Amino acid sequence: MKPDVLFLLHLPPAIHGSAIVGLSIKESEKINHAFNGRFINLLLSKEVNDSGNLSLLKLFKALKISFQLIKVLLQKKPDVCYLALTTTGTAFFKDFLLIVLLKLFRIPLVYHLHNKGFAQKENSSFFRKLFRFTFKDSKVIILSRQLFSDVAAYVSPEQVEICPNGVARVAGDVAPRANAVPRILFLSNLIKSKGIIVLLEACVVLKNRNCIFQCVIAGGDGDISGTQLNEMIHSLGLEEHVSYVGSKFGQEKDRVFKSADLFVFPTYYNAETFGLVNAEAMQYRLPVVSTFEGGIPDIVEDGVTGFLVPQRDVGALADKLELLLKDEDLRNRMGQAGYQRYENEFTQERFENRLIEIMQRVLDERSINEN
Repeated sequence: MKPDVLFLLHLPPAIHGSAIVGLSIKESEKINHAFNGRFINLLLSKEVNDSGNLSLLKLFKALKISFQLIKVLLQKKPDVCYLALTTTGTAFFKDFLLIVLLKLFRIPLVYHLHNKGFAQKENSSFFRKLFRFTFKDSKVIILSRQLFSDVAAYVSPEQVEICPNGVARVAGDVAPRANAVPRILFLSNLIKSKGIIVLLEACVVLKNRNCIFQCVIAGGDGDISGTQLNEMIHSLGLEEHVSYVGSKFGQEKDRVFKSADLFVFPTYYNAETFGLVNAEAMQYRLPVVSTFEGGIPDIVEDGVTGFLVPQRDVGALADKLELLLKDEDLRNRMGQAGYQRYENEFTQERFENRLIEIMQRVLDERSINEN
C-alpha cells in the first residue's frame, strides 16, 4: 500500500519559481506512483504583483485553506505532510496556522524552502519563538548548501536535506546559435529586485561602448508594468537595442530561449534561493550572467558556465556581457559546460528521484519511531 502524503504547495497562477516546482510535483507520474498524494494549493494571489498585499479576499482564502486542511485531516490522517513554507510576510502567518493544526494532529512535517528570510528576524524574540516551534522535530529541504545559514539558528544539519530544483527537458536537441547581432535574453517577472533596471543601465553602457547587441526582455508585470518598462527603454534611448516582448509560455518561451545567444539574470532579490530560470537557460546551452545571491553560486559556476557579478554593479555586469558579446567561442564553451551541468545536476528526473528519497526516508524514520 502506497504511503499517504499530503502536499501543501503553490500552484499557478501566479507564475513564479515555487509555483512552477509545485505544479511539477503535482503532475509528476513518478511521485504519484510512489505516493498516494493529496494536494492543497496555498497560493493566495493570482498575480505576482499582488503578492505580499493583505486584503479581505486573501483572509477569506486563508480561512478556506485552513478549513480544507481540517477536512482532509479528519477524513484520513496522512503519513507525512510536505509543506512549501513561505518564510516572510503575511503568508508565513497563514502557513503557521496550518502548521499548528498539523502538529495538533501529530503529522510529521517536511518543509521545502523556496525562499529565505529567517535569519533576518533573528533579533526578534517573537519570531524566534515562532520559528523554533515551526522547525521542532521536522525535516527541512533547502535548494543549496549556500542556504543553510538562513535556518542554522533553528535546525541542526541532521534535519536538513539538499534538493536542487529540476527543469523538464525540452523536446529535441538545442544547437549553439550565432546570430549576426548577438542577442541577450532576460526572462523573469518585471520586478525591480530581479535586476531589470540594472540591466537597462548596463545596456546604456554597452551602447556607449559601441557594442553590437540586441537585448530581449520577456516576463509578466510585477512592480514594474510592461508600459513602464517601455517608457524606461525610450527614456534611455535604447529602442534600437532593447525590446520587451511580454510574457512567454510553452512554445513561445521555447522560441525566445532558442533565439538567444546568452542569458542574464542580475537579481538582488533578498529572498532569492535558486534562480530556476538560470538552470532553464543552461539547458538551452546559454552562458549565464547572474549574481552572488542565494544558491545561485551552486548553479552557475563562475568562469565556467557563465559569470557571477556583484549585485547592482552596473559596470561589472556590462563588462561580462561585453566579453560574451564579443567572443562567440567563449559563449559556446560556457554554454556547453552549462548544458553538461544541467544534465548532471538539474534535470526534472534528478529532482523527482531526490524528493522521493527524502520523503521515503522520513516515512521510514516515522515507522521506526512508532515501533
